[in-house]
Amino acid sequence: MKKLTEGHKMFISVMVIFVAYALTFILFEDYDRHVLRPFSEASDWHLLLFSIVVMIGLAFLLYHYARRMDERISREQNEKESRMRRELTQNIAHELKTPIASIMGYMETLLEHPDIGPETERQFIQRTHAQAKRLTSLLQDLSLLNRIDFAPEQIAKEQVNIAEIVEEVSHETALMLSKQEMTLKNFLSKEIFLNGDPSLLYGLFRNLFDNAILHAGKGTCITLSAKDNGNYWQFTFSDNGQGIADEHLPRIFERFYRVDKGRSRASGGTGLGLSIVKHTVELHGGNIEAQSSTPNGLRFVFTLQK
Repeated sequence: MKKLTEGHKMFISVMVIFVAYALTFILFEDYDRHVLRPFSEASDWHLLLFSIVVMIGLAFLLYHYARRMDERISREQNEKESRMRRELTQNIAHELKTPIASIMGYMETLLEHPDIGPETERQFIQRTHAQAKRLTSLLQDLSLLNRIDFAPEQIAKEQVNIAEIVEEVSHETALMLSKQEMTLKNFLSKEIFLNGDPSLLYGLFRNLFDNAILHAGKGTCITLSAKDNGNYWQFTFSDNGQGIADEHLPRIFERFYRVDKGRSRASGGTGLGLSIVKHTVELHGGNIEAQSSTPNGLRFVFTLQK
């Protein structure tokens, strides 16, 4: 079934209201008639004819106005999507350029200087491998976002225990947390079930952990809790790190948005982690908000539909 446009909705709504009013006015003669009966006066027939003419004229004007409104909305939406595609393409090209340039530079140096020495050669190979891994992560994140955007119906959902996913993520990031001298306070109950995609939900919490590890700072603490809100689970993921300025909060879920461009890129992030988090939350019927913690740090409050 074809979805009604905003113009068609307006046209149908106005015409229904007008027809209902006209019928009531005509059939009950200014609301004085209490039963339906044939018109007895010529003025009634004249009023009926006048109402029909007015309705036809109104329908004609509304229909053309609705078409123009739909065309304007479609044009503005196409312009917005085109602008977003251009910006995304530029951002992708910019993000790909850095690891590719590094890989090319290291490889050219090795090829042009075969006597560079085994130790330096090993360092260059290690750096090349690190940039290749970053490039792979970037492409994987882009592929995941495209799958969420354009093929959400292909994402299979099943019964998932969030507590087990968080436990898995905490084990995998334990070494990184230790290196940063960070601690984790996990207040989740052992059974938090919802209907969702296991891999996407894993990516949601993994990206939140990675973001905190990269940006919260040494010696900080991550706190994770959840409460039952009827049809939803409400989660709070926070850290007591350095936080970010309030003006950045509305934009941190944008693709490739970085509060500190140089430091974020140097740390190895793809710039897509929090965008994946937001899309995953929305795909699971929830919403997410980033807030400044008191006295410092960053807090994410989000819901997931059961």
